Amino acid sequence: MTGNGAIELIAVSKHYDNTIAVKSINLKIPAGAYCCLIGPSGCGKTTTLRMIAGHEVISEGDLLIGDRNVTELPPVKRGTAMMFQNYALFPHMTCLENVGFGLKMQGIAPAERMERARDMLARVQMESFADRKPAQLSGGQQQRIALARALITRPSVLLLDEPLSALDPFLRARMRDELRRLQQELGITFVHVTHAQDEALALSDMVVVMEDGVIRQQGSPEEIFNRPRSRFIANFMGGQNIFKGVVGHSDAQSIMVTRGPDSFILPAHAGTQTGSEIEFTIRTDLIGLADAVPPGSENAAIPVEITTVEYLGLSVRIVATTTDGKDITLMKTESEFRQAPVRRKEKFIAYWKPEHAHVLA
Repeated sequence: MTGNGAIELIAVSKHYDNTIAVKSINLKIPAGAYCCLIGPSGCGKTTTLRMIAGHEVISEGDLLIGDRNVTELPPVKRGTAMMFQNYALFPHMTCLENVGFGLKMQGIAPAERMERARDMLARVQMESFADRKPAQLSGGQQQRIALARALITRPSVLLLDEPLSALDPFLRARMRDELRRLQQELGITFVHVTHAQDEALALSDMVVVMEDGVIRQQGSPEEIFNRPRSRFIANFMGGQNIFKGVVGHSDAQSIMVTRGPDSFILPAHAGTQTGSEIEFTIRTDLIGLADAVPPGSENAAIPVEITTVEYLGLSVRIVATTTDGKDITLMKTESEFRQAPVRRKEKFIAYWKPEHAHVLA
C-alpha cells in the first residue's frame, strides 16, 4: 500500500468556463475510512472524485493525500486507483492480464506480475476465471475483475464511481458486502460516489451529502439519516416526514409548535423564537396509529385518513392524509401490520414520542 490514505480538500473549486461545478469545498476523510459522496445528478460529487483522482484539474484550492500536497501531481503519482462506472476492462486481454496490467505499467517482471494477479483474483473469488475474457463474464464478474485491477497496485486510496449502478438488486447487495469486506481487510481509504441512499448508509463510515457544488452535511450514516440539517437532506435521504409550524412557546426543555388546530411538543432547539416558522421531522417507522390519542402523546399526535397501503414483502408502506391535506408516510414491518392491519379510507390518530421529533436547522 502506498502511503497514508488520509485525504483533505482545502477550499477546492472546479470551474468550467462560466459554470462552477464545485464551490470551495472543505473535506477531511480519515485514513482507512469508507466515505460515500452522495447527492442528486449535477451536484458535483463525480467532479470531486475526479479531482481527487487527478482526472480533473483543480481550479482553486489544494488537495492533500497523506502528508503530500498532490494538487499538481498526475494521477499515477498520487497513490490512488480508480474504478470506473463502466469498468473499462480491456476486451482483448484475459482476466489475469487485465488485473496485472497496472503492474506491467510499473515495470514489474512477468513472473511476479502474474503471481500477484492470481493472488488478487483469489481475493475477489475470481481465480477460476483467470483465462476468460471480459465478454465471457457477467456484469458482477466484470466488476470483480475491475476491482482487482484497481487494487493490485496497492493504492492508499481507491476511488469508485457508481460501481454498483449497472447491477441488479441481488448482485448489488452481494457486491456491497464484498466491497465492505475488502475495504476492512485491506485498510485502504475508499471514496465511493453513488446516487443510492441505501448504498451510502450500508457501506460507509462517513457520508458526504452534496447539492449545487456544495457540501450540505457530512457525518456518520446514523447522523445523516436521523439528524438531517435541512429539508433537502431529509427529503433526499428519505425515511422522514417533514412538518412545519409556528413556535408558540419555548424554554430550556421544549418548544411548543402550532400547525393549524394542532399543537406539538418538540425537543428544545437553540435559536428558536416565538412566532418564527420551524420545520421538524419524524421518521416513518416511528409513527404509530391508534383509534384515540394514547396517554402521553397529547402534543405529538394528529388525525389522519389512510389513502394508500403498499405491501413490500418485509414491510408495508402506508400513506395517510392529515386534515389540512398533507400526506405523511408510515413504514411498518409485515408482522406489525398483520397484528394491526389498516385499510384505505379508515381514520386514525397518528402519534409519536415527542423525543423522536428532530428540528431542522
